Amino acid sequence: MGKLTCLAILSTLFHSSVAQPFCGFFVSRAGTDLFNQASKVVMVRDENKTVLTLSNDYQGELKEFAIVTPVPEVLEKYQIHVANNNIIDHLDKYTAPRLVEYNDRNPCEPVYLEKAFSSGAGTRRMLSKSKSRSKKLGVTIEAEYTIGEYDIIILSAKESSGLITWLKENKYKLPHGAEDVVGSYLKKGMKFFLAKVNLKEQNKLGFKFLRPLQMAYSSNKFMLPIRLGMLNAKKTQDLFVFALTRKGRVETTNYRTKKLPSNLELPTYIKDEFSTFYKDMFSHQVQEDQMKSVWLEYAWDMNWCDPCAADPLKNSELKELGVFWLKDDRKEKNQKRRILPSPPFPGKQKNVFVTRLHLRYNANNFPDDLQFQVTSDRQNFQGRYILRNKWTGSDQCEMATRYRKELPKQVAKEAQNLHDITGWDLKKIHAKLEFKPAKENNKDKWWKKLWN
Repeated sequence: MGKLTCLAILSTLFHSSVAQPFCGFFVSRAGTDLFNQASKVVMVRDENKTVLTLSNDYQGELKEFAIVTPVPEVLEKYQIHVANNNIIDHLDKYTAPRLVEYNDRNPCEPVYLEKAFSSGAGTRRMLSKSKSRSKKLGVTIEAEYTIGEYDIIILSAKESSGLITWLKENKYKLPHGAEDVVGSYLKKGMKFFLAKVNLKEQNKLGFKFLRPLQMAYSSNKFMLPIRLGMLNAKKTQDLFVFALTRKGRVETTNYRTKKLPSNLELPTYIKDEFSTFYKDMFSHQVQEDQMKSVWLEYAWDMNWCDPCAADPLKNSELKELGVFWLKDDRKEKNQKRRILPSPPFPGKQKNVFVTRLHLRYNANNFPDDLQFQVTSDRQNFQGRYILRNKWTGSDQCEMATRYRKELPKQVAKEAQNLHDITGWDLKKIHAKLEFKPAKENNKDKWWKKLWN
């Protein structure tokens, strides 16, 4: 747990003491590992240049694993790279929705103003048919590589039927309906990137798990193809997109981008149920939205955080993810966590803005690939949920009297917030509360039962 400083606002002395400033600490975070059938994608984008990192949640025999994804151009060998999972995990932790816990201070104590600055041979073995057969099917093998533990082929094709036949003859298992989707990509002039695991190469390298694949390319279209993946899905899937740009926040253009409910005060018992809470909250929001939107979970300058769910990524990690505009800093030392007031000090920025998007989708609700745009919006946003440990002291003063008087209303509001964003039963929420919420006064609401 990392301690947080806080900025005490002097003007709060003239409002209800329940709303007075309080200091706190980071409690927990909700990462991508909470969700089954979840994939992670990192997209670095600047002008027309994209570096795409694919991290898969594949489970099963590695000899059965294969990636087939459309790409806008024939990629040369040095446009393809194998990345490290731990960097994506770090990015996940840094951007994860977070639960923060604060302690209400003694209302009888004075409030002081504080400042917080605080080789090719392996690939050829993939081909069960000769190149003459490929030509007959209208399929061209544009490039073949072995990179790390992956055998990679890049194909172009004249017609989807020929490409589908080639894929099946070469032991690529394709789901029903693939031909129409493949055909739509071919009409757009796209190529196909194919990757299989080379078990011998993987054994030499000593890896027991699949590392993410990266590809760098230029295209005026900033998009992510998801339709082929949906054909394999038996049910809805969760997708996390981490977008890194020089300019600002990333949003979808063909689907609505919505912010998740955030900065709400919730009952303190959620501390022990944060995973359940966050999954239920996200599912409830998706259901209420009828699975029509992409959800914004985090948008922030990479140079700082407040509160920090994890340290910001180092320059070396960002460059490994493909952030190509960073200056070469060979003297980079371990970064220490910095919690800065907004905006951060000028001249100290990495010039990298990160956006975290969360999508739950299926073929019916998301029939098209995701189209993105980079905006100039650098406004900070984070999924942040607040717990307030109530003051239970016996000190007597006017502020303490006001605090105790307002406390039942505060507890009731926290319970209502939890009900509103999760759909949980309000009576069950009340039963778990440490303090009892204020009872509703119906005497003045004579009209409440008029037509009920």
